Amino acid sequence: MTKHKDISPNPGTVAKTQESSAAAEPTTSRGIPRRAFMTGTAAVVTAATVLPNLRMARAAETGPVKIGFIEDLSGNLAVYGVQKHHAAQLAVKEINEGKTLKGGPVASGGVGLMSNFAANPPIMGAGDKDLKYVDKGGALSNSGIGFVEDEDVLIDSGESGILGRKVELLAPDGQSNNNIWQQLTRKLIQEDKVDCLVAGFTSAEREAIRPIVDQHKQLYFYTNQYEGGVADSNTFCTGAIVEQQVIPVVDYMIRKFGPRVYTIAADYNFGQLTAAWTKAFAPLVGGKIIEEEFVPLSVSDFTTSIARIQAAKPDWVFTLLVGSNQSNYYPQASAAGLEYPMASTVNMAQGYEHRRFKPPSLNRMYNCVNYIEEIPTTRNRAFVKRWYEMFPDDPYIGQMAQNTYFSVHLYAKAARLAGTTDQETVKKALESGLSIEAPEGAVFLEPSTHHCSHYIRLATADADHNVSFVREWPSIQPWWLQRVGVNLVRNKEYKQYIPDEDPFFSMFSKS
Repeated sequence: MTKHKDISPNPGTVAKTQESSAAAEPTTSRGIPRRAFMTGTAAVVTAATVLPNLRMARAAETGPVKIGFIEDLSGNLAVYGVQKHHAAQLAVKEINEGKTLKGGPVASGGVGLMSNFAANPPIMGAGDKDLKYVDKGGALSNSGIGFVEDEDVLIDSGESGILGRKVELLAPDGQSNNNIWQQLTRKLIQEDKVDCLVAGFTSAEREAIRPIVDQHKQLYFYTNQYEGGVADSNTFCTGAIVEQQVIPVVDYMIRKFGPRVYTIAADYNFGQLTAAWTKAFAPLVGGKIIEEEFVPLSVSDFTTSIARIQAAKPDWVFTLLVGSNQSNYYPQASAAGLEYPMASTVNMAQGYEHRRFKPPSLNRMYNCVNYIEEIPTTRNRAFVKRWYEMFPDDPYIGQMAQNTYFSVHLYAKAARLAGTTDQETVKKALESGLSIEAPEGAVFLEPSTHHCSHYIRLATADADHNVSFVREWPSIQPWWLQRVGVNLVRNKEYKQYIPDEDPFFSMFSKS
């Protein structure tokens, strides 16, 4: 099975208006951003266009603002779900205490900034919540083009809660069971009448509840890294997708280690579609998938898989494995002497395998991530400190947890912009072109596709499981749905596109 993708978006620039620390509502004046060169945004609607219409929707609303939240707090996927639950709790606490992340509607423009930078990437220590440096990367170079980040991004919102109303988090346990997910979704929407739903780790969970979301026109945030392609007028996908993760890491691995790729993936829609993207894209940069293997989520013994990989002799292995069961591949492969370089879009950043397993299980693992706890920036260190002050016993802060954290803040920002929690009006505010200063860096919610531009870093673990960053892309746009003509601002849709629907890739399809 093959599905496919495109390579390079058209870069552009945007500048953003920061949310005032003293005012309850964001200003629409244009200011010079501290950060430069966010990449292109198709169909950006400026604040001046939308604010007059949205402000008319202000309503006399009372009672708590209800955020429905479903994750797996038990079962095979709880290793991710508990993190995400804690992320939502932290964001809600901050919102109720009158805090917000900087950001707001963006306008056209943007300026390049000069800065000093080290010749080599910093290396962060393994297993250290204080994020100590092992190596800072050497002396700083002369000035060059840089991407300057605000260090202090958590500021006063000017109010407690959202529009003066306390935020309440309703967070039942999905129990790693899709049938339970559907029951809980119906309850939150129909009985609890939540203003916003934040839910879903696996794509299977998302697709199990999305028909219910669409039936009730429920505002829904899906915060996971995933295979891409969802074009849904009610759904906002705030995690990284194929063009931000698969394409850059596959290109890097083929150039560095060679063209022969063995893909081992979870046997459901995420693993199958991500593998299909990989199979479609690899030939464009000189690569070849020599074998694909799809593994059920219940599998935890990889003896047969390891033998197949050894027999295939790839240049590197693309691991798209999900859940506590499948993560057992890494210590088993290491114990068997399997030393091929690895790449992933999941492991290390989500399930913190480099912390959970003894070195060198994750040696030479590469992953293009929008977040990982070891990001050595001042803003991220401050976020990590706030997190562990609230949850001192947590083992790690993963990519999906950070996505959940900024998404809850993004919802609060959109509701303030709208002046109401009316869901259709908040959706319009989310489609107005919002930027938010997340721990990873600036994130832009692209209006026409309901996906986000992200700061992407190519992270790698060494034999001691120290983490360093080989490359950085300060903003990669979610461009593929634009390629196939999606514009949810103009045309409502409720489907998921797959690579085979892009004619560009049909010529490369092999099966």
